[in-house]
Amino acid sequence: MGNLGPTELIIIAVVIILLFGAKKLPDMARSLGKSAKIFKAETKGLRDSDSDDTPVQPQQPVQQPVQQLPPAQPPVQQQPQVAPPIEQTAQNKATNN
Repeated sequence: MGNLGPTELIIIAVVIILLFGAKKLPDMARSLGKSAKIFKAETKGLRDSDSDDTPVQPQQPVQQPVQQLPPAQPPVQQQPQVAPPIEQTAQNKATNN
């Protein structure tokens, strides 16, 4: 099952060409190559920065100054706002009765 013969590889290649089209395959391969090149350069940069001759000093935690907040004030009791009473006009009184 793990071994792919030439017949299986040809079938896979034909299916890929049918799915993606012959025009898109070179563009896809080119972009894949660029991505691999960038990835390789980044991993090399990380390895180089890790293997520098300068010893890494452990960082001490930075103490941030404590902010002094003003003392809490008691909440102010607000009176509920009530709408003024609606005055009934003579016309409204006639329709309500």
